[in-house]
Amino acid sequence: MRPAGPPDGSSRHGHDDDAVAAAMRAVDRRAFLPRAQRRWAGQDRPLAIGHGQTNSQPSTVAAMLRLLDVAPGHRVLDVGAGSGWTTALLAVLVGPSGGVLGLERDPDLAAWGAANLATAHASWARLEPARRGVLGTPGERYDRVLVSAAADALPRALVDQLAPDGRMVVPVRHTMLLVEADPDAPDGTRVSEHGSYSFVPLVEDPPGPSGPAAG
Repeated sequence: MRPAGPPDGSSRHGHDDDAVAAAMRAVDRRAFLPRAQRRWAGQDRPLAIGHGQTNSQPSTVAAMLRLLDVAPGHRVLDVGAGSGWTTALLAVLVGPSGGVLGLERDPDLAAWGAANLATAHASWARLEPARRGVLGTPGERYDRVLVSAAADALPRALVDQLAPDGRMVVPVRHTMLLVEADPDAPDGTRVSEHGSYSFVPLVEDPPGPSGPAAG
């Protein structure tokens, strides 16, 4: 992932006092890392959390959150929640009047992430195992969707979960995309590119044996 600033999400570009920088100061990254990695929490680089996943580089997370433009009261979906760090940051940004659902495909990692998130004492945010073969929660609508894994193509299933005027930030083949719901656009969305990043792949499992709702 490319470096873009110091670990609190501030930078030389005037973000030192914005909501994202404040959220990153409020949420201790160390609480979302394996014990062996906590000594590196202040460094602006991704850190391994097991199961082939990483706790993303802070400057990358800050850049994504700024593109997402989260406001108090928003309902947010966090896909690839991992250790729960981004879910906790989103919880700070939406506040008690909002809601955040973090989804993680690895059940063991999801359980650990949920335990980490509990330390943030944000009852309006939760982290759950993703349903096998399902991206997000079809039928639901979110003001904001954050995807912390690289898709091979724009995940239409998640686009369909955007509320009117909703925004999604997702890396597609390592290009960061901002997807904005726009009823005046030909396909109902506007998509813009915002730099190149490296992410673990977004894995779309086949449905489980009893249909789409499995572990």
